[in-house]
Amino acid sequence: MLAVCEFVVSPIGYLETPFQDRFGIPRQPRLAPHAIGRLRLLRPYDRAEAVRGLEGFSHVWLSFIFHRGAGEWRPTVRPPRLGGNQRVGVFASRSPFRPNPIGLSLVELTAVDTRAGVVLELAGVDLLDGTPVIDIKPYLPFVDSVPQARSGFVAGAPPRLAVEFRPSALAQLRQHSSRWPHLPELLSELLAQDPRPAYADDAGRIYGFRLGDLEIRWRCTGAQAIVEEVVPLTAAGGGDAGLRRSEGT
Repeated sequence: MLAVCEFVVSPIGYLETPFQDRFGIPRQPRLAPHAIGRLRLLRPYDRAEAVRGLEGFSHVWLSFIFHRGAGEWRPTVRPPRLGGNQRVGVFASRSPFRPNPIGLSLVELTAVDTRAGVVLELAGVDLLDGTPVIDIKPYLPFVDSVPQARSGFVAGAPPRLAVEFRPSALAQLRQHSSRWPHLPELLSELLAQDPRPAYADDAGRIYGFRLGDLEIRWRCTGAQAIVEEVVPLTAAGGGDAGLRRSEGT
């Protein structure tokens, strides 16, 4: 009989991202290149020698903890790619409802700052603000990329919505351009993926999700997402988390 081993895993740092709710987050990394994040390492890992040579890599793997809202593990989940109705085994998915709440994300490494501790600048993030990171590894294309690999029920990239901004929403975006210079691009990338659950069919509904200190209000008609308003959370009355994020790929 094999002995049961238990391990203690501690964060090496925490992510800073604009995503305050699970609803609205890209379902996979790198689908929204303008989703910028920062990883600030904790002591004793915040030493320059710990990341020596990392600046030579364009992408890194982040091992992280699903720290908010994953709940107990489930043997089967309902992936949005199957319409949210069919079930597959949790190990055939990227759902957060896992026996151990550990995730893996491939992100672009845009800068390594060691002037005061260690801060990694990242792009294409798909994780909540405050996500605990437990490891970093460089991405190696010659072993990590398998172009001929089979992808099961996930047949290629997801379909994309056309994204339109109301003139009033564009005016609101301009008010935040100094702090969010790429906000229109980021919103287009996020909403093009249709963050609604696969079973949603309610063209008249206004959805809302938090992005930093803003609430984004939008609706979907057919194959088009329309941004109605971009308002500060104080003006939005604290924000509305909208629908829950679906159960993973």
